[in-house]
Amino acid sequence: MSLFSFVNKDGKESNSASDSDVKQQAAVDGDKSLDMAPPKAKSLRDTYVKGDLISNNSATNNHPTHEHNSSIDVPLNSNSIAPQPIDVKSTGLSENLLVSLLLKHLNLSGVLTIRQLSQKLCLPGVIVQTLIDKAKHQTYVENMASNERQQMRYALSSIGQLMAEKELLKNGYIGPAPVPIAQYTNICLQQSSRKHVVTLAELNNVFADINFSQDLLEKVGPSLNSNKPILIYGEAGTGKSYFCRHLNMVFGDEVLIPYALEVNSEVIQVFDPEIHHKIEDASNHKILKIAESFDQRWIKCTRPLVVSGGELTEQMLEVRFDSDSKTYQAPLQLKANNGILLLDDLGRQKISPKALFNRWIIPLEERVDYLALQSGQHFEIPFELVMLFSTNLSPTDLVDDAFLRRLGYKINFTPLSKELYQSVWFNECITTNLKCELSLFEYLVDHLHKMHGKKFLPCYPRDLTSIISDQIKFKQLDSEVTKELLDFAWHSYFVK
Repeated sequence: MSLFSFVNKDGKESNSASDSDVKQQAAVDGDKSLDMAPPKAKSLRDTYVKGDLISNNSATNNHPTHEHNSSIDVPLNSNSIAPQPIDVKSTGLSENLLVSLLLKHLNLSGVLTIRQLSQKLCLPGVIVQTLIDKAKHQTYVENMASNERQQMRYALSSIGQLMAEKELLKNGYIGPAPVPIAQYTNICLQQSSRKHVVTLAELNNVFADINFSQDLLEKVGPSLNSNKPILIYGEAGTGKSYFCRHLNMVFGDEVLIPYALEVNSEVIQVFDPEIHHKIEDASNHKILKIAESFDQRWIKCTRPLVVSGGELTEQMLEVRFDSDSKTYQAPLQLKANNGILLLDDLGRQKISPKALFNRWIIPLEERVDYLALQSGQHFEIPFELVMLFSTNLSPTDLVDDAFLRRLGYKINFTPLSKELYQSVWFNECITTNLKCELSLFEYLVDHLHKMHGKKFLPCYPRDLTSIISDQIKFKQLDSEVTKELLDFAWHSYFVK
């Protein structure tokens, strides 16, 4: 079963069992002996002093500053910035919220052991035992007969089932325990990519096998160090989207992403497996050993890349509440934190470019975004991401000069030189296992391109060689480019 569920299930009728050895079971599922203080997070506004990024982590006595770090190979010290909680207080959450989540898990699954509940809640067994004791005191939970491993099992009482159903009507979230917004802010700031200085050597390394001009790399590089949004423009097919999708390789380290956030006792789901790509780590399997693992409410992932094009709407930029499942979903920019947010095909969305830019004025300038719950309560989150806008249109047709100045960097993507185009062409031939003589490339350039007035766009080699490969498969020909195949591909691809 997935970590997130929104399906209700009636609890099974339980048979009460003895409370003996229950306390001893917690010792198996958690370690009370470790003395570890939780990190203290300042308020979001207090983390900015004269525009400099600061954060506080009293648990590790480590105070990250805005000082740049040019290394991208230093592994994330997850245990330091997100130590495993040792009791309910160190989770940063209320006991009532955690008990409610426990009841919903039992309502869904029927009968569970401490170990199973620990895995579902992503909390150490000692904390789960505290929650079980609280729920039993309130007559919500009953002991069941032990399993074959002599592990105590628990189920909802009839009162507990009613309480779980009542809680589901208020909030349908069933998954790992959330992370409080203050802790999220603290950790998000510590892993900000803004602390990393991008160098020309790094860009050359990342794009070594991707054919973009040196002049383009020298324009893009400084923009990544500017902490300002970047507008990339140029005609279709010049490689804008392709280039942006590879920029995350520059910040190639790992970050922690929470499963969910807690804001005023409401839970907002953040983790999205389509966006957040989990990094397998041995410590992920040590959920019950506090000293050997970080807080399992966080997932170690590669830096996220969120791409949205013409489908973007204003609603996707706000916290969304599903009235059927009674759950909250995080907006795109929250999912993109500590990574890259690419708004592609700017000017093609239902929302106007001016309205879209106006939505980002405060986040871009203050590095803080303001969101709201269904109740109308507002809260703020850090805006720690690289923001890219990409468009095939002229920037002056999108917004006025005043707003263009706020964007900082405007980078024009142009067609390739003949030399780069040749390199891209033969790279695509290698990729598609095609043999091609240089004379045939000269025919492509000097005859087809010149005769039809087509520029050297980097998308053409990929598309033309793909058509040639299709024709070769269809006619069972040798894997070799010929003049006839070039003519066929060209006239199949371009409209007269």
